[in-house]
Formats: sequence, C-alpha cells, structure tokens
Amino acid sequence: MRLLLTAAAIAALAGPATAAELLLGAYGHDITFLGETFGVGAAGREDGVDIHVGVRSERVEALAMIGGPQAHAFLSLNSENTSNYVAAGLSWPIAITEKLYFRPGLGLAYTDGETDLPPVNAPGLTPAEIARRLHLYNTRIDFGSQVLFQPELSLGYRFNDRWSGELSWVHISNGQIFASGKNQGMDQAGLRLSRRF
Repeated sequence: MRLLLTAAAIAALAGPATAAELLLGAYGHDITFLGETFGVGAAGREDGVDIHVGVRSERVEALAMIGGPQAHAFLSLNSENTSNYVAAGLSWPIAITEKLYFRPGLGLAYTDGETDLPPVNAPGLTPAEIARRLHLYNTRIDFGSQVLFQPELSLGYRFNDRWSGELSWVHISNGQIFASGKNQGMDQAGLRLSRRF
C-alpha cells in the first residue's frame, strides 16, 4: 500500500501534464550484461520477471527549454516479490525515421527492496546467522537507499497512430548521491507496448 501511495505522489510531481499513452511491459529482472561488461550494477542476485504498468504525458510545453520532454510514471512489480518500485521522470522521443525513434529518459524511483543488509563478517555470529546473512547477500540487492535514480534508454517503432513497441533498458541505483557506501544497482531489459489515447 505504501508503494502505491508513493507512486501517486511521484506521479503528481511529474507536473501538470495530461496522460497521453498507457504503457505495459515485461522485463528481465536484475540482468547482468551491463554489470559484466562495465563493472556496474549488481551481480545478478535477484530473479524473476518485472511487469511495468504506467503512463506518459503529451510533451510538456512548459519544459520547451529542455526539448519539451514527456513525463512518465510507472510501477514495476517483480514476479518473485523481491524488489518492486515506482518511478517518475522525463523522456525525450527523438525521431530516427518516420516510424523508428530513440528515447532517452531520466527519473527518480522509490523501491521496497533491501537497503541495509546486515554484514556477514560481524563478530560473534553463530554459524546459522552467518548462513542466513550469506543467503541474503547472495539473493538480494542492497540498494543502499530507497530513493534511487532511474535512467532509461529505449528504441521504439510506431506500428500506427495508436500503437508503438519499444525495446527498453531501465536502471535504478542511488549513484552515491542518495546514500554513501553500498550502491548495488539493478538493470532491467525488456519490451513494452504503448497505446496512445
């Protein structure tokens, strides 16, 4: 319930923009191709599939000085109920051809995932407690903060005036700004459909 209330609050921060598109997507949760290549993000600790449900506005004319982006808000629910989150931000559709486009975006997210896992090497722990903590370390992301940055990149195709499909990558992490110390992020990649109203 707290996650849904936070989603409503973040969506309200997106500004006075009317909803123009409904979004529905399926993503791999905590994928590791970027982490292995660039040494960022988590090491594929969490499993499952994420379902994204959200909205995008028309272009926000009040933000014309930064390219008139669209505001977005979405909820990401994990099939294993590990790290769910809500996010809101801005994205800029950039036409490549009449139907093909590129869309960078940036937002803020709030997660119900782990933010302060207990250390495995604390003195005086029983073997059972060490095993419990080690299991948590190997199966959960420690975001370090519940408030996170949410950059994304998408490559989209407009099938017609109403429907578009996007190949999308979304990342969430604290960027060492919302917290110091742990900064295990999460990458997601998947497909989403967009339907214009």
